[in-house]
Amino acid sequence: MAASKRSPVVNLSRMKVACKDCSLRELCLPLGLTEDDMGDLAKIIKRTRNLKKGDHLYRIGEKLQSLYAIKSGSIKSLELAQDGYVQITGFHLPGELIGVDAISDERHPCDAIALEPVQVCEIPLNSLEDLAGKIPGLQRQLLRIMSKEIVKEQGQLMMLGKMTADARLATCLLSLSERFESLGLSAKHFRLSMSRQDLGDYLGLALETVSRLFSRFQDDGMIKVEGRQVHILDLAALQALAGDVQDWNKPSSRSAS
Repeated sequence: MAASKRSPVVNLSRMKVACKDCSLRELCLPLGLTEDDMGDLAKIIKRTRNLKKGDHLYRIGEKLQSLYAIKSGSIKSLELAQDGYVQITGFHLPGELIGVDAISDERHPCDAIALEPVQVCEIPLNSLEDLAGKIPGLQRQLLRIMSKEIVKEQGQLMMLGKMTADARLATCLLSLSERFESLGLSAKHFRLSMSRQDLGDYLGLALETVSRLFSRFQDDGMIKVEGRQVHILDLAALQALAGDVQDWNKPSSRSAS
């Protein structure tokens, strides 16, 4: 029978329910894929790679083999300067694709390290490129994701070069707030998987400065901090402190609520 040519049989409605909270939704669900397309995409994805806290997903200089969609947990990407200084270049949450920055040179420009237990969907790049040539819109979606990476890098350069220390932390907290909200989680109550040192290495600030800023924000009534739990109490005050800047680290644009 003709149906036997495609195995396993994929039920589109069932897959959409299973994928609605999955990090692969940016690659598949917005594209209006057919059942056959979804089946083809499912066949190239390795869904079972798990990392423990501190494990490397990949290391700087490694040849690009796959892109990774974070299904659960969080990852930091970092570079090590010649003087030994660590520069964290990003924090990656569920619903985000990682490894895209290696496409141009075909080698990873940074280390990617799990901040906590992580599950990723591995997408072999060669298979994805072949599939993008067959599925209308998939290549466009990949270009859109790469464009976001460029915008994010430009935003981080602006932050490190032009923002005051308090504006950097406020902007970072607001970005995390919006990213958690995009996952269907609370925008005002969330847990930071990264350490204060990680935040300092990302924001270009000393650990002591980050700790002092958290204390000041709390004393001013903008946030409440309990360990790594952050409660945003005055969103408007944080936004005013961050200033009129674009959100440079959102996984997707959202309409204002």
